[in-house]
Amino acid sequence: MDEIDKSNPHASSLPGFLGTMDSTISRVESVLLAAGVLMMAFNTIANVVGRFVFQYSLFFTEEVNRILIILITFAGISYAARQGRHIRMSAIYDALPSKARKGFMVVIASTTALVMLALCYFSVGYILKVATSGRVLPALQIPVYWIFLWVPVGFFMTGLQYALTAFKNLVEPDIYLSTRVLEGYDNDEIEI
Repeated sequence: MDEIDKSNPHASSLPGFLGTMDSTISRVESVLLAAGVLMMAFNTIANVVGRFVFQYSLFFTEEVNRILIILITFAGISYAARQGRHIRMSAIYDALPSKARKGFMVVIASTTALVMLALCYFSVGYILKVATSGRVLPALQIPVYWIFLWVPVGFFMTGLQYALTAFKNLVEPDIYLSTRVLEGYDNDEIEI
């Protein structure tokens, strides 16, 4: 088992090119999420100050926040998958023996990867339909399809993350929820 550098949040335990790709994607996701949240906060605060102090509301605030919500959501699903923070329905899974859990995890990660890649494909089709409609955002006057470009990117990155998780479970003896997170519960977080 490859050890992960716990001091580096972008370190990958995958070998070679896959590890480099995984680390690069992790960095991009982190920057997108941090920048998106900070820009949304700044935009909202600026609008509130403008409205109540200067009696002037920024006309583009809602549209910018809409764009940022889409960015944060679809960059965030990949980030959650990378950190093993996705929702798990684990009652049956936890009752299985270790070998069956490992096989089940490979099936779950592979199936989820295929679903995410299918959603990526369908979202590209949707974006093409929106692009041909010629719709633009009223305040910013940018084409509406531009704000949806994050959707297939997020689905693709999430699909890739689940595919890497399936691969990690196939080549390592332990069971992984993501390429970085081993299966199990942290008992320190449970209060009795």
